[in-house]
Amino acid sequence: MTRAKNRFSWPRAAGLLGLATLLVATVVLGDPVHGIALHGQPKYGPDFHHFDYVDPNAPKGGEARFAAIGGFDTFNPFNIKGEAAAGIGQLFETLLTDSKDEPFSEYGLIAESVDVAEDRGSATFAIRPQAKFHDGSPITAADVLFSFETLKTKGSPFYRLYYANVAKAEKLGDRQVKFVFSPGENRELPLIMGQMPVLSKKYWQDRDFSATTLEVPVGSGPYRIERFEPGRFIVYQRDENYWGKDLPVNRGLHNIDRLRYDYYRDVTVALEAFKSGAYDLRLENSAKQWATGYDFPALTKGLVKKETFLNQMPSGMQGFAFNLRRPLFQDSRVRQALGYAFDFEWSNRNLFYNQYTRTRSYFDNSELAARGLPSPEELALLEPLRKELPPAVFTTAYEPPVANDDAQLRANLQKALQLLREAGWTFRDRKLVNAQTGEPFRFELLIAEPTWERIALPFARNLERLGIEMSVRTVDSAQYENRLRDFDFDMVVNVWGQSLSPGNEQREFWSSAAADQPGSRNLVGLKNPAVDRLVDQVIAAPDRASLATRVRALDRALQWNYLVIPHWHIPYARIAYWDKFGYPAVTPLQGVQLDAWWIDPAKAAALAGTKTADKP
Repeated sequence: MTRAKNRFSWPRAAGLLGLATLLVATVVLGDPVHGIALHGQPKYGPDFHHFDYVDPNAPKGGEARFAAIGGFDTFNPFNIKGEAAAGIGQLFETLLTDSKDEPFSEYGLIAESVDVAEDRGSATFAIRPQAKFHDGSPITAADVLFSFETLKTKGSPFYRLYYANVAKAEKLGDRQVKFVFSPGENRELPLIMGQMPVLSKKYWQDRDFSATTLEVPVGSGPYRIERFEPGRFIVYQRDENYWGKDLPVNRGLHNIDRLRYDYYRDVTVALEAFKSGAYDLRLENSAKQWATGYDFPALTKGLVKKETFLNQMPSGMQGFAFNLRRPLFQDSRVRQALGYAFDFEWSNRNLFYNQYTRTRSYFDNSELAARGLPSPEELALLEPLRKELPPAVFTTAYEPPVANDDAQLRANLQKALQLLREAGWTFRDRKLVNAQTGEPFRFELLIAEPTWERIALPFARNLERLGIEMSVRTVDSAQYENRLRDFDFDMVVNVWGQSLSPGNEQREFWSSAAADQPGSRNLVGLKNPAVDRLVDQVIAAPDRASLATRVRALDRALQWNYLVIPHWHIPYARIAYWDKFGYPAVTPLQGVQLDAWWIDPAKAAALAGTKTADKP
């Protein structure tokens, strides 16, 4: 599952699309219902007033300022061209919306109900009469059909893969749409269609949807673009006439009147701007900065708060990702060998202040992670695929290399060298070269943020001890995004976010079909029939227990293919903020939800007075 939109997003939210999905009707399949869950019943009944993790009486008003890095050149976040403005997802609504305190359940937003056929072969959505776009025009079935066809044919490759099992879409009336699904078990499909952003046919039909644009689009969400300067800032204004503001799924959300995103050259400049009071809230991704970078008077005085917010979400996978399209990395022994040269323990001690846990699974921090040897249920899935899977999948629990001291690191480098020799590499003039061609082992790590240099350079020094030259190249965010879309890299740092209900998005992450589609999230270029089959089985899981088993089997196949050199994770978000916010007492299963925060009038006034008094 992946999130279809990003509301009150983190500053670089445009690149961090994540997803979520669900199915099974609330009462009886075949009846129109207010909400559905992927497995079992949704938590909230048809008469619920608001989600448990919001304050329905939160005050409205005020302004919140955020930082984004790089620049933006488009207000169309649905294609692969350009860099979308931070927070742009707040303009577009979806048929359903998910709750954050369930693994995967969705409730009516644009659609007031959904009717899932008893055989799960179709889903019919009834559009709310009050749902409308910002230009005042009603949202109709024609808009839904237009959105489906446009996203599938002109949007990001993600949509083509995500909607691949939708056989057709039918208009049953001005406010009713039916999606018919291809044969086969795919429990997510009703939820996937619920996540679909609904675009204005009137606005988009005569415009080039595949192009970048800085013309303000017609949306239907709780915010509108108030003003902007390309690449420098964008300001969103809460729409007082937003049609959905009183829906149960929206009570207690979208509390802040104005959201401003200012763009900065890099993260170092952005941190200094935060400390000077130029913006209000910061999600901290650097362990070093969290430990040492906030020693400034405003924190000491209590004007700035530092807090962590736990979540129970799978950590996903972050790591140095190989491009298997490159001949250099097509031998799995080479990829395994390079993993022995990354010294996580040294980095954690010296760079991260021991804040992190080493990532070993693509679904760490959850019941979905593969642990120990395969269970009998997993083996039943894996055995038919044995010829296409690494033998270790069946015999060994995957663990990344450990180097608690120099002796262990030397032993790891010896193992790496042995693997490289087996793969046809040898030493010549203190350099590792191909034994047949004499070509040196040389590649480039492409990064977009200088922060990664301090992590990559020790890795490069260890590789140098193996005779390998890894150059580190830092490029601007626009060039970085373009090169990723074209798979024009040797190695990058990448993150595959995961949800509590993995499903169709795994096709774009790992499927052979996605490997050659520019802009897809199969960045590593994996083409493995066994992985394709395991992904299909995850998508078809009939219940929660079978989903967990199938995801663990997929996890093992990914681990032993050595697609990445795993990094690290933490089970919480680190947030620093100037003390003007209020937030709910409950943090849901999926972690802190910034769109449930609000500006506390008393705190904001006190903070403004303190800042004024501090001015010379």
